[in-house]
Amino acid sequence: MLNNDFLQFLYELSQNNNRDWFEKNKKRYESSVKKPFEETVGAVLERIRSFEPGFTATPKDCIFRIYRDTRFSADKTPYKTHVGAVLTSQGRKNMDQPGYYLHIEFGNLMLGGGAYFLDKEPLRKVRTAIMQDPGTFRDLVGSKDFVEKFGEIKGEKNKVMPPEFKEAVKSEPMLAHKQFYFMAEIDPENVLRPDFPDFAATYFKAGKPLNDFFRAAIG
Repeated sequence: MLNNDFLQFLYELSQNNNRDWFEKNKKRYESSVKKPFEETVGAVLERIRSFEPGFTATPKDCIFRIYRDTRFSADKTPYKTHVGAVLTSQGRKNMDQPGYYLHIEFGNLMLGGGAYFLDKEPLRKVRTAIMQDPGTFRDLVGSKDFVEKFGEIKGEKNKVMPPEFKEAVKSEPMLAHKQFYFMAEIDPENVLRPDFPDFAATYFKAGKPLNDFFRAAIG
């Protein structure tokens, strides 16, 4: 699993984000970061399948490459200084589906999920479900386990609402969201826990009822 050099490597990469340094340390990256992270994601997926049996993705399906796409970015640093994985039924192939997210960098651990990538029609369906059953939605985002772990729903919002939601948003402000995701930022030392996969899974399980609501809405 993950050890101290995992976090140390990510710190050093953040201070030396260039190809020369990375090539000199590539074997260390493979042994201290890439392989252990794949094993950890595999263990987390195994736990998730206990409450999400339809998740057939492998770690490689879920993990993002460490190489940055700099073609359209002013920031030309070649590497990400974090590792991340999108945990859905098919990993990166269906990121438009509600799921979970794991992100580790030096100084921060993020565990979360929800409906992040919503196109126009899925967004309309989610908003309609909230508008038609606001009580259930409020119960989900106000549940003790959800609030203790994630606080509240996050995401970008519309300043101008589609006509069908203009009245409803006055009584249910969360309809303005274009994204409905939840995220906990946690001490990254937790990744060194022997039971880290179980620890992470408790966060994802807390978000499952809300993901179920989104999935039912999207269909």
